[in-house]
Amino acid sequence: MTLGSGTGTGTGTGAPAHGADVRVVPPALFAASFAAGALADRWWHLPAPTGRGTRVAAATFLTAGTGLAAWGAATFRRHHTTVIPHKPVSSFVTSGPYRFTRNPMYAGMAFAYTGATLALGTAWPLLTMPAALIAVRRLVIDREERYLTDRFGTDYEAYRTRVRRWL
Repeated sequence: MTLGSGTGTGTGTGAPAHGADVRVVPPALFAASFAAGALADRWWHLPAPTGRGTRVAAATFLTAGTGLAAWGAATFRRHHTTVIPHKPVSSFVTSGPYRFTRNPMYAGMAFAYTGATLALGTAWPLLTMPAALIAVRRLVIDREERYLTDRFGTDYEAYRTRVRRWL
């Protein structure tokens, strides 16, 4: 389902000329956190579990995460709206993965990050992952949610009460 395609709905103020006040792309936050963990491992190796089960878990997390993020992006494209946080959205999407998570692309990145950590064989990126999740929440999601509330008003507020932020 898609809501709004012009001037907003509910009590929103309509279509601002700009998107959310997001100044960093979310994949960069995950990448920086992962790189910090990998770098820490160069100074002090903190091994993660290894073996067949770990390889299966790594592949599962990587596949599920990449798939969820791609499904979210494809759903946006199908509804002709942008995945770029600082660009104005043309519609409010509640179909596809957006039926059960407000942030499937970010949740997918977190799953893929976990899989990559397991594949790397060090626990450090898992220890630095909370920094990425906090940064994504504060620097991206909070700003996007303010923007979407302004843009779509009570429709977006109702969606927020129905659908969880992550999973």
